[in-house]
Amino acid sequence: MELIRLQKIIADSGFCSRRKAEEYIERGKVKVNGHPAKLGDKAGFRDEITVCGERIYRPKKKNFIYLMLNKPRGYVTTVSDELDRKCVMDLLEGVNERVYPVGRLDKNSEGLLLFTNDGNFANSVMHPSRHLAKTYRVTVRPDINDDQLVTMSSGMEIDGHKTQPAVINVLSKEPNRVVLLITIHEGRNRQIRKMCEGVGLEVARLRRISVGPVKLGMLKPGAYRELTAEELRAIRNACGEDK
Repeated sequence: MELIRLQKIIADSGFCSRRKAEEYIERGKVKVNGHPAKLGDKAGFRDEITVCGERIYRPKKKNFIYLMLNKPRGYVTTVSDELDRKCVMDLLEGVNERVYPVGRLDKNSEGLLLFTNDGNFANSVMHPSRHLAKTYRVTVRPDINDDQLVTMSSGMEIDGHKTQPAVINVLSKEPNRVVLLITIHEGRNRQIRKMCEGVGLEVARLRRISVGPVKLGMLKPGAYRELTAEELRAIRNACGEDK
């Protein structure tokens, strides 16, 4: 009987991403045949796996779905929320398969957010080693100078670690308001906001407009659609997938 790592089984089931599955295992939320699991454990098709008490089902043939959503402000990027806040999943009416967000945008950010039930795809997009470019349109206050631009572009320390170099272009300037186009190749928590705050800038609006070669385009806020075959192929190629 073939044994497969638990985090892959959980991700392939569509319950959550592989990275999130590893977190559940580390927190003792995953059991195999009623016994707590640990990272590195494997299971077979006859084993019963539960996450937070919910049984994981492993269909033999998976109907994979790949979606993009234009996330509005005010929604949290979680499958469910104990504080009863609005969740991005509330916007996916009509999606019958269980999908989950690929990465995240914080509550006050907006723009392109991907969803899937393909754990391997999600892991490829989110894995730091892929260095997948993510581009944001960011409105800051009050103004920006060359020193601030150089600091943010060349890499700066946030949360005790230096960021990778970023590409930053000034799109427009008005009194006490600047619009920037920022491209980063990592996905640290609230990275853009922390970079701006670190040089004394206030973020008035933050909108992600692309993930790798996939662009938000004219998709309306709160709306979603399936990725096209061309978009899916392009992002897989950007991630270095063999598919």
